[in-house]
Amino acid sequence: MTSNPQKPSFKTDRSRLFKDRFAQFGITSGGVMVLVALLLIFFYLLYVVQPIFESAKVEKRMDIQLTQDKTYLGVGVEEQTEIAYLLGSRGSVDYYQIKGESAGKLLDTLDVELDGNVTAFAESAPFLGQYAFGLDNGQVQLVKPMFTVSFPGNQRVLTPRLSYPLNAKQLIVDEQGQAIRKFAFSHFEDKTAVVAQTADKRVIFASFVAEENMFTGEVEWAVERTELDIDGRVDELLISPDTSRTFVRSANQVYVFDSRYASEVELFQLLAANEENANLVDMNLLAGANSLMLANDNGEVSQWFEVNTDDGRQFAKIRSFETPKSKQVKLFSEYYRRTFFTTNENGQLGLYYTTSEAHLWQGKITDKAVQKFAVAPRANAALLLADDTLTVVELHNEHPEVTWSALWQEVWYEGYPEPAYTWQSTSASDDFESKFSLVPISFGTIKAALYAMLFAVPIALASAIYTAYFMSSELRRVVKPTVEIMEALPTVILGFLAGLWLAPLIETHLPAVVALLVLLPIAMIATAFGWTKLPAKVRHVVPEGWHSILLIPVVLIVGWISFAMSAGIESWLFGGNVRQYLTNELGLTFDQRNSLVVGIAMGFAVIPTIFSIAEDAVFSVPKHLSNGSLALGATQWQTLVRVVLLTASPGIFSAVMMGLGRAVGETMIVLMATGNTPIMDWSIFQGMRTLAANIAVEMPESEVGSSHYRILFLAAFVLFIFTFVFNTVAEFVRQQLREKYSSM
Repeated sequence: MTSNPQKPSFKTDRSRLFKDRFAQFGITSGGVMVLVALLLIFFYLLYVVQPIFESAKVEKRMDIQLTQDKTYLGVGVEEQTEIAYLLGSRGSVDYYQIKGESAGKLLDTLDVELDGNVTAFAESAPFLGQYAFGLDNGQVQLVKPMFTVSFPGNQRVLTPRLSYPLNAKQLIVDEQGQAIRKFAFSHFEDKTAVVAQTADKRVIFASFVAEENMFTGEVEWAVERTELDIDGRVDELLISPDTSRTFVRSANQVYVFDSRYASEVELFQLLAANEENANLVDMNLLAGANSLMLANDNGEVSQWFEVNTDDGRQFAKIRSFETPKSKQVKLFSEYYRRTFFTTNENGQLGLYYTTSEAHLWQGKITDKAVQKFAVAPRANAALLLADDTLTVVELHNEHPEVTWSALWQEVWYEGYPEPAYTWQSTSASDDFESKFSLVPISFGTIKAALYAMLFAVPIALASAIYTAYFMSSELRRVVKPTVEIMEALPTVILGFLAGLWLAPLIETHLPAVVALLVLLPIAMIATAFGWTKLPAKVRHVVPEGWHSILLIPVVLIVGWISFAMSAGIESWLFGGNVRQYLTNELGLTFDQRNSLVVGIAMGFAVIPTIFSIAEDAVFSVPKHLSNGSLALGATQWQTLVRVVLLTASPGIFSAVMMGLGRAVGETMIVLMATGNTPIMDWSIFQGMRTLAANIAVEMPESEVGSSHYRILFLAAFVLFIFTFVFNTVAEFVRQQLREKYSSM
C-alpha cells in the first residue's frame, strides 16, 4: 500500500505580518523624521545667519530743490528720518519734511539767538547732535535742533524747536574779541571745550566748567584758556568728545595735543601722515573718538589710534583704505559704529567699515559736488547737500562689522597693542566696539573636550574592559548599573559641585592633587605586584573576578596621605604658596576655575557614556573566540589584546566618539566651572569659554535680529558642524574597523 505524503502547508499569521509591516513602517518613518529634523535645524540656522553676510545697499529716496536763497553750513536729520534740518550762514535753521505725503515741503524756519555775525561753523561728535556758530566778537553759540512729539487727534506730530545746551549763553573764547575763523568744540555733561583760530591767526584752547554757587545756587563758569603753538597755517581743528585730545591739521602734519587739563595743554605727538606725492585733505574722528581718520588726495584713507610702544602710548597707522582720488574728499562717521563715509566733488559716496577692513559700497549719488553730509542716528538714512539740492538716501547696512576675516582671523582693535582673536560682545560704554571672533570660543570648545577626554577615556575604557572581561558576573551586575546611573546625574549639579566645591578644593590643595595623580598609579601597581607575591593560599581567599575590591582601601589611603602631605609639600617645594610660585617662577596664570576643574568634572559626566558602550562592545565579543584563543595556549592578556579588543574595536571607537560628542556639546559644566574667559591658552590652570556656554550666557541678553544675535546662531551652526563632522568620521572609522575584523 502506497501512501501519498502531503506537502507541508505554511500559513502566515496575519496579525504577525501586520505587526512586522507596522514596525518596519514605524522604524523607517522615525529615521526619516530624524533626518528631516536635522535638516530643518541646519537650514533654520542658515536662515538666521544668512543676513549678516548680505552686502550693503544705498538707495536714493528723493531729491529736494531748495528754494531758499541761503548758504547752508550744516545738515542733520531726526531719528525717524521724517524731518531734515539745515543750518544757514546767518543763524537760521530750516526744517524740511523728507517722508510722507508732504515730503519736500519747508515746515518751519527758526532763528538762533546770536549776538554777532557768523564767521565760522562747527559740528560736535554725531552722537551729541550739537552745532555751534563762531562769531565776529570771539564768541561761540551752541545750539541743538530738537523736536517735540504730540498726538493731536491721535496723530503723531513732530514740532521743531531749538535747544541751547548752555541756556543760550555764548562762550567767550577769545578775550580780545577777535573773530573766530575756524573752531571745534565739545559739550559733554558739565564741561565744554573749544579750540579755535582767531582772525589774527592765534589758536586758543578754552575750557568751560559749570560750577554751582553753594550760596546762591547759580551756575558759574570756571574758564581756562591756553594758546597753542602751531608752526604754520591751520587747515582743520578737531576735539574729542571727552576733550582729552585736540587735533590740529596744518598742511601735511597733524598736531595731537593732550588737553585733559586745560591749564597744561601740551603737544602729545606730531603726525606726518601724508603719503609720498600726496597731501592731506581731511580728517575726522570715528565713533568713540579713539581713532583718527586721515584722507589723502591720492585716494588713501588711513586709520590711526593709540597703541603701546617703547615710548609709551603713541598714535600709529593701523590700516588704510583705497577710495577714488579726489582733492575735495570729505570724511564722516556714524553715531556709534566704526563705519565711515567718504564724499567728493564728483558726487560719489563711499561706505566703509574700519575694523573688518570692509569696502561696503561705492557709487555716484549726484552729478554735483557734495558740500555737506549727515547720517541718521540709526544709520538707516543719510543727507547729501549739493548746491541747491538736498538728496535723501536710504542705507541698508545692518551688519558691517561681520566678515569672514573678522570672524576667523586676527583683528587689530582700537587700543590693542597688536592684532588678536577676541570675543567681547558687550560693554557698559556706548563707545565700545563689539568684538566677534569665533576663534577663542571654538578653541575653548576643543580645549574643554580635550581635557575631559584625557581624564575620561583612560578611566572609562580601562574600567569597561576590566568589568566586561575580568570581573565576576555577580560583581558586574552591581558595578555596571551603578556606573550607568551616574549618567542620569544632572550636569547642572556636576557644574555646581565643580564650581563651588571642587575648584576651591583644588586651589587650596593643588600639591595634593598633583601628588594624587602620581602616587595613585604607583600604589595600584605596587599593590598588584605585592598581591602576586603572596602565597597562593592567601590569594585564593579572594574569589576570581573580585580583586578590584582590594583597591578601594588603597585609593582611600593614598588620597588621605596626599591631602595630609599637601601643606608640607607646598611649604617645602613652593615656598608656602604654590599659586605665587606658578606666577612668579613659571610665569603661569592660575585661575580658580580652570581647565583642570573642567577636565575632572566634565570627564566625570562623560565616563558613563564611554563605559556603557565600550563595556557592551567588549562583553558582546563571542565567547568561542576568547575560549578558542585560551584553548590554544594564549594567556588571558594575550587573548584580550589580540582577539577581544580587536573584535570590539568598532564599538570601543564609537564609545570614545560618543563621549567626545557629549563633551563638545556640554553646556552647564563649562558654564559654571570655567570662569567663561574667552582666551586662547592651552594652560591647564586657565579657563576657557566654549561655544555652547557662550550661547547659553549671551543669548538672553542679545537683541533679536542684531549682529550679536545672529552671530550666536552662527556659533550654534559651528557647533552643529563640529558634532556632525565628529559623528561622520566616527561612523566611517567604525565601518572600516567592522569590515576589517568581522571575519574573526
